[in-house]
Amino acid sequence: MRRLHYHLLDVFTNQRYGGNQLAVFTNGRGLSTETMQRIAKELNLSETTFIFPPENPANDWKVRIFTPAIELPMAGHPTIGTSFVLAREHMVAVSESQPTIRLEEGVGVIPVTFQFAAGKPSIIQMQQRLPVYTPEFTDRQLAAELLSLTPADLADYPVQEISCGVPFLFIPVKTLAAVQQIKFRTDIWERARSQYGHFFAFTTETLEPASTVHSRMFAPAMGISEDPATGAASGPLGCYLVKYGFVNANPAHIISEQGFELGRPSYIHIEIRQSAGEIDFVGVGGESVYMGEGSLEID
Repeated sequence: MRRLHYHLLDVFTNQRYGGNQLAVFTNGRGLSTETMQRIAKELNLSETTFIFPPENPANDWKVRIFTPAIELPMAGHPTIGTSFVLAREHMVAVSESQPTIRLEEGVGVIPVTFQFAAGKPSIIQMQQRLPVYTPEFTDRQLAAELLSLTPADLADYPVQEISCGVPFLFIPVKTLAAVQQIKFRTDIWERARSQYGHFFAFTTETLEPASTVHSRMFAPAMGISEDPATGAASGPLGCYLVKYGFVNANPAHIISEQGFELGRPSYIHIEIRQSAGEIDFVGVGGESVYMGEGSLEID
């Protein structure tokens, strides 16, 4: 019998019981993929991470990320939260003079940078891949029906899949009231568009004056009915907002509020930089709150 120790935290929030929950196992050595998947399903959080020594000694650690249903090549709140634990447990040496670490994930190396306040880590930002756009999704009737809305509820901007490591279908909605009323139709997804697994609805009407957009994310392919905070979607969200003129600053600093409908308010900080009219940097960050620790016994 082996006892595995884990840390529990809330990510993309500065208050307990907000943001997105994460379990971090700091010693994944010797665990099979099947065992890690079973542990993630047992804990039933949106994601669980396992830390390993890096394959390349130039990097700091290797991180594997699991939802209850699948392993992910990259994810936002697991990267931010795992980095928070690495710093808290003194598994990496970060300071204001050396604020960046390098994590190996399924998509490659992810640079992670710590910002400091009063000498302590505050916002942690991951750099994501540059965006990849697919052609516009033209069946707006179907896009609306997936959300239990009507085409009149959708904003006059493209419905489009964008990826900065993981693809999401972005569906712009006119009003906050419409976004709050969304009920995702899994039956329609299974019947009509199962090749799209991750759906992100947003509006520029917000609850908080400091926020840029109000967001909701549904991921039936991940086994997640709704996610309270989605870092992997927030990079491409920022790219969408810049591409279609919602935000014109360079660099663009965007705050996405998410999780309010689940009772877990989350605030995701997005930074998009451009050079010669092209996006050349995608950053996603936020705060984390430590909730506790525990252990599991496995065969």
